[in-house]
Amino acid sequence: MKECTESSSDEQPSYNLARFGYVFATKMLVENRRPVRFMYREAGEGDDSGWRFFCGDEDQAYCDHPDNLGIYSIDTILGIDPSVLPWLDSPAWSAYERMTPDSPFVKSDFGFVPEDK
Repeated sequence: MKECTESSSDEQPSYNLARFGYVFATKMLVENRRPVRFMYREAGEGDDSGWRFFCGDEDQAYCDHPDNLGIYSIDTILGIDPSVLPWLDSPAWSAYERMTPDSPFVKSDFGFVPEDK
């Protein structure tokens, strides 16, 4: 896994948050205000940015239950964990993870197969 470094504070994101679109996140992350430990981006359509956020303690059964996921504004996620901001302009099929909330994000070997490819 390759360690990712944050953008300098002088750099501005190359996207407009007002037009960013929605994200999916687990309710475990949002309702408990847990830091993001795993995130990936699919190819979004329409208002879907493609981003998916997890706190890292969710198992597959939890994630498979639709009541455990929500649609949120990116501002909701940034209010919980602003450390994801430098990665938001990553292309579709990017994935990042970290072992602890204080460790840096690294590129993930998450094994999803893009539907469009």
